[in-house]
Amino acid sequence: MPKLAARKKIQLTGHNASIFALGQGPETNSFFSGAGDGWIVHWDLDAPEVGRLAAKVDTQVFSLLYLPEWNRVIAGNMNGGLHWIQLDAPEKTRNIAHHEKGVFDILRVGPYVYTAGGKGLLTRWDAAEGRSLESVQLSNKSLRCLSYCPQRGELAVGASDQSIYFLDAESLELRRRLAGAHDNSVFALHYTPDGHHLLSGGRDAMLKIWELADGPRLHSARPAHWYTINTITFHPEGHWFATGSRDRSIKIWDSKSFELLKVLDTSRDGGHLNSVNRLYWHPYCNYLLSASDDRSMIVWEVEGSA
Repeated sequence: MPKLAARKKIQLTGHNASIFALGQGPETNSFFSGAGDGWIVHWDLDAPEVGRLAAKVDTQVFSLLYLPEWNRVIAGNMNGGLHWIQLDAPEKTRNIAHHEKGVFDILRVGPYVYTAGGKGLLTRWDAAEGRSLESVQLSNKSLRCLSYCPQRGELAVGASDQSIYFLDAESLELRRRLAGAHDNSVFALHYTPDGHHLLSGGRDAMLKIWELADGPRLHSARPAHWYTINTITFHPEGHWFATGSRDRSIKIWDSKSFELLKVLDTSRDGGHLNSVNRLYWHPYCNYLLSASDDRSMIVWEVEGSA
């Protein structure tokens, strides 16, 4: 079994409400955070003690995505609105009321941006123009999470109706609906880097591995946390993945065997005091970032043999 060590490097504060969103920043060593205070903050991992307010919106930020070609942040809010924030020209920022009851995830695939929101609507946008191209009504309940598999040309969508939807990424044609994938809402999805499996987590605290070659069919299922699994992220090199939960813990797993390698919690590791809402494994710095209801973020250093 691979050896793994993880330690808390620094805890970042400054938001005044629960933090729900993390994403890449303009520089290779930076990232953005978005929270219930409506703030989008830019952090420099070389000097992380103080974040810089990049933008502020009028309501809770649930999701965000940075588009480097246009120096633009897309932020999804709790009311279903999308803020197309032009960082170098704030006066050009556009606010579009589109989804209902929240924008829970934003994903980029090539020239397109996909948004998942309340009332079961999936929308594809032109990333350059910020223009909606088409929408698909998948469910009468919220769509909570998105993942893309380049090998299969496929989008996976997790929903509050307990289902996972598999769509052709180009045509948006529904390939399959996996009903009853979890006992409650599906909050987290992530394809493995090789495209052979899809990982899912939900309100039922189960981590499920789906084999895709002849399926999807269930490869394994385990009660991975005590409470809701909110987020799944992979190490940039793909050999580990991490799950974050409402039980306040972060767990790190082996990507080949799907076995648990490490638990990061409050008492032993100085972890979060409340729900872990979002994880982001920084692609350039190799730090694991976590965001929580306790209004803080933690930068974790993770080392070990793959």
